[in-house]
Amino acid sequence: MALPDFLVIGVPKAGTTALHAALTRHPELFLPSVKEPKFFLSSGLPPARGGPGDAQTYQEHLWRQRDYEALFDPAPTGTLRGEATPFYLYDLDAQNRIRRLVPKARLVVLLRNPVDRAHSNWTHLWAAGLEPERDFVRACALEEARRDAGWADFWHYVSLGLYGEQLAHLYGLFPREQVLVLRYRDLRDSPERTLDEVCAFLGVATGRLSAVPSENVTPYVADTAVNAVLRAALRTGGRIGARFPVPVRQTVRGPLLSALQRQSGGRPKLTPAQRRAVLPYFLEDIARLEELSGLPYDDWRIIGDEPDVID
Repeated sequence: MALPDFLVIGVPKAGTTALHAALTRHPELFLPSVKEPKFFLSSGLPPARGGPGDAQTYQEHLWRQRDYEALFDPAPTGTLRGEATPFYLYDLDAQNRIRRLVPKARLVVLLRNPVDRAHSNWTHLWAAGLEPERDFVRACALEEARRDAGWADFWHYVSLGLYGEQLAHLYGLFPREQVLVLRYRDLRDSPERTLDEVCAFLGVATGRLSAVPSENVTPYVADTAVNAVLRAALRTGGRIGARFPVPVRQTVRGPLLSALQRQSGGRPKLTPAQRRAVLPYFLEDIARLEELSGLPYDDWRIIGDEPDVID
């Protein structure tokens, strides 16, 4: 039975794609070309509907165990098998499923300042033509209504950043020595040291990886009249003015997305005013994370700018 020896389980927009790309270069590790198979996110068929674009994403889930195991069949003998799906930390049921199927798996978590993570998440969906709310702060305030309407996890800008709550549940399932928690800024600022830390944790040779490629960096798409029409088409399958979001066939989505992102602009900066408005969502959980980890996260409470991104 081919199942993973390790999982990169969190969090979205915190460098997990870049880490996945880096680890694929290690001769003692095998990660499938399918990044984010999302196997542990459901116990059967994933939902068929959700928010804009969700139906198409659900179709990409590998939910049959035989299909999931087939991802790891090509692994060379003696290599450690792993995969990266950054929603596993957030989904507490996914944590439970991991515990039942691969209780000895080593788990890697990347944490990013939750305000910056949320903003990057919003930027990603805006650039993909799926986010209808042009104001980041307002989009965060809409989360409860979107959750009630069944929108997928990637729309949960605030809840995805409640790491203290998520890690508390994880530590109730796995011993801490099976979990490596890293900071996004360390992967960005000290890639060689951080990659060595990951390799040592996994039990493979250090000194083999020195760079983290820039992966999944989202271009920003300007808020123009033309782009507004393209976004509406992406959300509704080309039916401008449709009441309900419907899946967009890939043959249509590709050209629409290309047209949208050809008219890109500079990546938006998170303003101090926006940070002040969103930070209160996370303050209580940051304190919980500090208590749980014994480490300070004071810098997450600062109203300031984030350096260049690699996510």
